[in-house]
Amino acid sequence: MENQYILIADDEQRMRKLIKDFLSVKGFNILEAEDGEKALEVFQANKNKINLILLDVMMPKLDGWSVLRQIRQESTVPIVMLTARGEEQDELFGFELGVDEYIAKPFSPKILVARVEAILKRTNKDEEKVVDYAGIEIDKNGRTVKVDGKNLELSLREYELLIYLVENENIALSRDKILNNVWNYDYYGDSRTIDSHIKKIRHKLGKKGRYIKTVRGIGYKFEVK
Repeated sequence: MENQYILIADDEQRMRKLIKDFLSVKGFNILEAEDGEKALEVFQANKNKINLILLDVMMPKLDGWSVLRQIRQESTVPIVMLTARGEEQDELFGFELGVDEYIAKPFSPKILVARVEAILKRTNKDEEKVVDYAGIEIDKNGRTVKVDGKNLELSLREYELLIYLVENENIALSRDKILNNVWNYDYYGDSRTIDSHIKKIRHKLGKKGRYIKTVRGIGYKFEVK
């Protein structure tokens, strides 16, 4: 896609080339890094134009987790982890750090491209207006959230989860329904992933985190009272 930049950070040259070839056909501009240190270097040099990062977990010099931590200190750019691991705890750990999505190796390049396009479509989707929910101000054009005038740093998944909750105000939402609507595909992990995200969102909202209610035996709902 024109003017859309993707950083591929993976120590396997063949893997980078495979991903690059499929994404380039779709018009994406590709930046590459062969290790964690190079990934941070490329990110710093291009952070104002990178739209998404594909980040391998196992890399020399700095692993994917370390790179993720450093990027999340200053950016909410969507990050997709490429991992050969299928451990549930690894995924929960990643979501705690701000991962937006996982793609497990080996994967279909066409599925990867579809995931990338879906994430960027959600990220760039034009919305209508700024909405205020009792002091939680959401600007869907700018994809920003403010609490009492102060900007919050939310990952893409945290942002989408908050949007889903507030747009279904006063409705009790099951964990399965949240997974189906926010994660947007069949997620074969534990629903504790949602609990982890809710915990982080509540913390970032401060006192207004109380608006996200736990509905025992069901899930969550957004309720201003």
